[in-house]
Amino acid sequence: MQVILLDKVVNLGALGDIVKVKDGYARNFLIPTGQARRATTAAKAEFEARRAELEKHAAEKLAAAQALGAKLHEQTIKLTQKAGVDGRLFGSVTNHDIADELKKQGFDVHKAQIRLPNGPIKTIGDTTVAVSLHTDVDAEITVSVYGETA
Repeated sequence: MQVILLDKVVNLGALGDIVKVKDGYARNFLIPTGQARRATTAAKAEFEARRAELEKHAAEKLAAAQALGAKLHEQTIKLTQKAGVDGRLFGSVTNHDIADELKKQGFDVHKAQIRLPNGPIKTIGDTTVAVSLHTDVDAEITVSVYGETA
């Protein structure tokens, strides 16, 4: 199926590109999330009429993500979890825990934007975590996990 991209999509294309994707990917993900539209002649004409508006909206989203990324860059998050004597956590620190802590600090970050390189954090110490705010904007934060004996 051919679709017109209404937003930049990682590993697919930029705003306005007409790309061929699998039917299920278009029907179940791209079209419902508003990232693409079927590439019919009417849709192409409508897209060209709204192109400036969509580009302005995309530029605003990028600027907002860059501003948030500048605030988040090299931020340190402190979390306390129950741990054993050897420094291993009884549970783990997930992207959900990090997102909750960032929201408490006033940052609007969704858990899906947090990238844990080696999976959930299971030990005490500092870990560098990437936060993907936009397809072009990534910020790195440090998560410090402290142990609490039971």
